Amino acid sequence: MSLPLPSPLRDALAQVNDASLVWQLTLIGASLVLGWLITHTLRRRLATHPESGLKLAGFAQVFFPLSVLVLLLVGKIVLQHWLPVAFITLLIPLALAITLIRATSHILRMAFAPSELVQLVTQVITWLVLIGLVLHLTGLNREVVNALDDLGIDFGKQRISLLLVLEGVLSMLATVVIALWVGRLIETRVMRAQTLELNLRIVLAKSVRALLILMGVLIALPLAGIDITFLSVFGGALGVGLGFGLQKTASNYISGFIILLDRSVHIGDVVTVDNRYGEITQITNRYTVVKSLDGTEAIIPNETMITSTVVNHSFTTRDVRMNLSLQVSYASSLEQAMAIMKRVAQAHPRVLHQPAPEVFLKEFGDNGLLLDLVVWISDPEAGQLSLRSALNFEIWRQFQAAGIEIPYPRRDIRIVDSAVEAAIPPG
Repeated sequence: MSLPLPSPLRDALAQVNDASLVWQLTLIGASLVLGWLITHTLRRRLATHPESGLKLAGFAQVFFPLSVLVLLLVGKIVLQHWLPVAFITLLIPLALAITLIRATSHILRMAFAPSELVQLVTQVITWLVLIGLVLHLTGLNREVVNALDDLGIDFGKQRISLLLVLEGVLSMLATVVIALWVGRLIETRVMRAQTLELNLRIVLAKSVRALLILMGVLIALPLAGIDITFLSVFGGALGVGLGFGLQKTASNYISGFIILLDRSVHIGDVVTVDNRYGEITQITNRYTVVKSLDGTEAIIPNETMITSTVVNHSFTTRDVRMNLSLQVSYASSLEQAMAIMKRVAQAHPRVLHQPAPEVFLKEFGDNGLLLDLVVWISDPEAGQLSLRSALNFEIWRQFQAAGIEIPYPRRDIRIVDSAVEAAIPPG
């Protein structure tokens, strides 16, 4: 003897030959058409205002199943007073499952950077939702829930079952992911606020995200049936852990906020710290990234940025002085050489006109006159090697045309014959 199919699948199959099926199919078709029209209208309006609704245009993939779900629910409430609605009841969980899958996929892409892990989590959530849908439609969900609840152990007055653990993990993940998604949206808006200083925008974004995650955890624990008073014990243990094993980590996190708040360095500044010269490209909670001119990136703990000396080449101004030294022979025209050097510097696009380039007679050397060309640049992150090369090449070219000699060391060696030297009387 075969067992009857459990509801709601059994109820839907029982109404295959019922007269109410036509009305239900009509309502389902109308819901699909209206859902498509609503989705199409919303997409067009959000396309004309891409910044409206906190980037809701990216959420457009959820509009269609969500609108169909709402229309089916409204239709069921209205129609169930006159006709059976088993087919509509069967399709509502399906629309809900599609909405959850698409919403989860979008939220994960917004909350985290694209990676294989995010794709794997999305696939796992999709399979879990589909399995839950099948269990609901076949009526096996009650047996599965009861079986999971039976697998548990007692801790005093508290019973911890596998069902409670799964509920806690799912609620925790859901609230944290939603908190990260909302934090990402708020961070995008805050970082676009040009009226606020960049460091302040970063601090606000990180603080809002941390606060949202904390609120998500505090909301998820009671939803899972876990008493949050145990957090006092956990907080004490965490304090001891920070005091011993995690003090460096905590120091780096606190130093990160200090760096952002005191505005001693900013993203884009050119600095020298811990014998490393480069541009600050990123300031995180734990470390600061300094990118050197050769493309390498140094990850410097924030505590080092606080406790060691940091040479900020662009703290109050980005103008940096550069010296270029060379020699000309004593036989060359000094005034002409200095004029050529100054003219070459003024013609280069990276050299600032204010302060203007200057040429100085530094000293009288053994082989020639030592001249110093002093120029100022406003883009130290671009480096000085290419500029030195360009200036030296053009100065050399114009010196050659003007007949100005760049000297090199010369030594005269006198060889004395010993016999002749002996014949010469002393004195």
